[in-house]
Amino acid sequence: MLLDEILTYNEKFVENKEYQVYETDKFPNKRAVVFTCMDTRLVELLPKALNLKNGDVKMVKNAGAILNDQYDSTMKSILVAIYALKADEVFVIAHHRCGMNHFDTDGFLELVKDRGIDQQTIDNLEKDPKEWLTGFDDVNASVEQSVDIIENHPLLPEGIPVHGLVIDPATGKLDLVKKGY
Repeated sequence: MLLDEILTYNEKFVENKEYQVYETDKFPNKRAVVFTCMDTRLVELLPKALNLKNGDVKMVKNAGAILNDQYDSTMKSILVAIYALKADEVFVIAHHRCGMNHFDTDGFLELVKDRGIDQQTIDNLEKDPKEWLTGFDDVNASVEQSVDIIENHPLLPEGIPVHGLVIDPATGKLDLVKKGY
């Protein structure tokens, strides 16, 4: 079982003090917050492609690096990174060949039903899943939308640059969508 494997490994990790190479404080060394996708291909590639080490930035992730609402938990995390954790730049980094590109909401809801959630539960959700469980058609436009929402947030302090980029999950190559300076 995966949990048992993780706990066994963790016991040795702590016992051997392997955590010491990762020690840092809560403030990002490079004073930035990166908002990106949760894609597994980016877990190690993105920091390496950006020359980031543990402790350099605050990392915020969701499916597709999509920001649709200026009052969701992603925006809250970005604002906390800026105000409480001293970040003074924001990087929105989506990626090519993302699963949220042309996301099939109907197909996703079929997967939900296949796992035992009935149609009545779906129909009684607080939000319409066809509006809530959406992706994007153009990765650059999605990055621009997220950047725009952040830049226009009423609590974003003056002078915080918000950059937009797209990374290739195969090579790590960055394409600039918007330079926030």
